[in-house]
Amino acid sequence: MVLHLKIVGVLLIVLSLVHVIFPKRFDWKNELKNLQLLNRQLMYVHTFFVALVVFLMGVLCLTSAQDLVETDLGRTVAFGLWVFWTFRLIFQFFVYSSDLWRGKRFETAVHVVFALLWVYFSMVFLGVWW
Repeated sequence: MVLHLKIVGVLLIVLSLVHVIFPKRFDWKNELKNLQLLNRQLMYVHTFFVALVVFLMGVLCLTSAQDLVETDLGRTVAFGLWVFWTFRLIFQFFVYSSDLWRGKRFETAVHVVFALLWVYFSMVFLGVWW
């Protein structure tokens, strides 16, 4: 499990860094201009903090994989991370509309890749907790 935690750690760090491109990729300058200032700033601030938390999860997995596997506290943290990523997986299918990806080659590929990623994260953290 230590190897899988380290793989997850690298993937989480990469995922956190991908958040940097969100404003440009999703054209937030134009898409968010009609929002009130508070709502517009919430998008940027929450994206930053989501990216930061995902980055820190990755660092935790890389630097403390052995502790996550071998200690009660580590397994408790792994349980929390399992809950987090399992809910993210559920949201992938039941919160995001399939209209966003169905019938679109690139968007469908992204949907499938991320669904598999959430499954992998969930299974690794479940395995550590179990």
